[in-house]
Amino acid sequence: MKSQLSYDISCLESKPNMLPPESQKKMQCWIRSRHLICSGNFFVFESVDYSAVERFSDCVAALGGTVVSVDSVDKIWMGDHRQVILYRSRASLHTPHHDLKQYWIKYGSFRTRFDSQI
Repeated sequence: MKSQLSYDISCLESKPNMLPPESQKKMQCWIRSRHLICSGNFFVFESVDYSAVERFSDCVAALGGTVVSVDSVDKIWMGDHRQVILYRSRASLHTPHHDLKQYWIKYGSFRTRFDSQI
């Protein structure tokens, strides 16, 4: 069951709370754990934790990018009796050939950990 809810991202647009090296390390960790993928010119972050989406927007702001959208994509089962909302955030980093894109090419994946197993 897909939800068509869209959340206001104006609350996510704030001053960056961290330095760029720390932001880049966090984003590299999300690339390795398959929460963050690169799709065209955008970075797509998926998580069931909305506070992680807020941290992602802080990291993007610290690196000079912008969050384009935050959507609730789906409800997924965690165990037998609990469903959680899956959030998808899309961001754009304005610098061409950014180090994160090269890092994603080396260590990343084309699918997030929440994509269905086909």
